[in-house]
Amino acid sequence: MTRLAAFQRVVSQYSDIADFLLVYIEEAHPSDGWVSSDAPYQIPKHRCLEDRLRAAQLMLTEVPGSNVVVDNMDNSSNAAYGAYFERLYIVRDETVVYQGGRGPEGYRISELRNWLEQYRNDLVNSQTSVLHV
Repeated sequence: MTRLAAFQRVVSQYSDIADFLLVYIEEAHPSDGWVSSDAPYQIPKHRCLEDRLRAAQLMLTEVPGSNVVVDNMDNSSNAAYGAYFERLYIVRDETVVYQGGRGPEGYRISELRNWLEQYRNDLVNSQTSVLHV
C-alpha cells in the first residue's frame, strides 16, 4: 500500500481514457507476521473474507475514484496474475496488453504512465483527420 500515492496520481491523470481497478490480495506484511518497519498500517493476516474486506476499505480512502475488489481466500487472482504482492496490468478488450514486473522490485508506475501516455497520443492521432479542400 506504500505506492498508492503514485498510483493515485496516475488514476487522476488518466481517468479520462482508462478505468482503474485495484484487486486487494493477501497482506504482504501482516502485523502478526513478516512485519515491515515502513508499513503505513497495521493489518493482521486475513483469517476470513471479512478481514480482507476491512483491509481493502483503506484502499478506497487512499485511491478515490478507483474501484476496489478483493481476492478470495483461496487467493486465485493472486495465483492467476502472479501479483505477489504488487503488479500492474493493462487489459484492453479482454486481452492483457501490458504486464508489469512483480513487485516490489518490478513494480514500475513509470512504465504504466508511459503506456497510458502513448495510448492517449494514439487516441488523439486517430481522431485527427485532415480535410483537403
